[in-house]
Amino acid sequence: MQPVDKLTVHVVVDNTTDMLSSRPGHVTSELRVLMAAGMTELAGEALCSAHHGLSLAVTAHRGAEARTVLFDAGPDPYALERNGRAMHLDFGRIEAVVLSHGHFDHSEGLLKALELIRVSNGGQPVPLHVHPGAFVKRGLRLRSGEFLPFQDVPPRHALENQGARVLVSSEAEEILDGLFSLSGEIPRRSFERGFQNHYRQAADGQWESDPWIMDERFLAAHVQGKGIAIFTGCSHAGVVNICRHAQEVFPGVPLYALVGGLHLVYPNEGIIPETIAELRTFGLRVIIPGHCTGWRASTR
Repeated sequence: MQPVDKLTVHVVVDNTTDMLSSRPGHVTSELRVLMAAGMTELAGEALCSAHHGLSLAVTAHRGAEARTVLFDAGPDPYALERNGRAMHLDFGRIEAVVLSHGHFDHSEGLLKALELIRVSNGGQPVPLHVHPGAFVKRGLRLRSGEFLPFQDVPPRHALENQGARVLVSSEAEEILDGLFSLSGEIPRRSFERGFQNHYRQAADGQWESDPWIMDERFLAAHVQGKGIAIFTGCSHAGVVNICRHAQEVFPGVPLYALVGGLHLVYPNEGIIPETIAELRTFGLRVIIPGHCTGWRASTR
């Protein structure tokens, strides 16, 4: 993976929105982004919309070069399009899309994302990186014993019909000429327990336990002079496992930033103290928890 001079991250979709709180210098408020995009009146219809999901537009800058990847696409077309247009996100500059794992809150904006990208890029095909396991039917087992299925990831033929060049792999790979790295399957070795009431549907139609969600992958970039920035969709593999794997994949390069969902909500709230203690050992300088991290972990 090639080092980059800097990264710019546009949070297109997240669970929360907050334009009033103070923020560190490297974070630009929603208000400033929208005013730069042309907002002249503060009004509800001009603001971004929060939704249960995640979508990040990550741009790597190297010299005069700027290359953008869309990491996940949120839970529905509305949030992705509304927020992208509000902040004047240039969809035509997105050169690749990554689906972190096969859950609706990351995948259901994909078809709209592909449409917006191709409208702006002259109809060129869009590389879409996805693990083969992402297309499996998923759901939750409720306390009552009932199963609540998730909305399916758009099937491959629908993605291809919308202009995606679907690249299916479970292995690590570099994308956009080596400016980004996409992990392979993440080893599960720590105290972390995965998504305990998560199930998948087998070929015979029966539901089977699937706590580890092996199709989840993380995106990484190497910021020159700082270290590795890790972008994670939900951290179903366990955020400690993710950081340990990143250290193994990029030996000798410090971990610098961790951005995305950490899934420290029920029933994983009990491991918040242990997780925080382990995260301190990685020397991360920036942690930006979002999406499914939960307020208890985010405020610790």
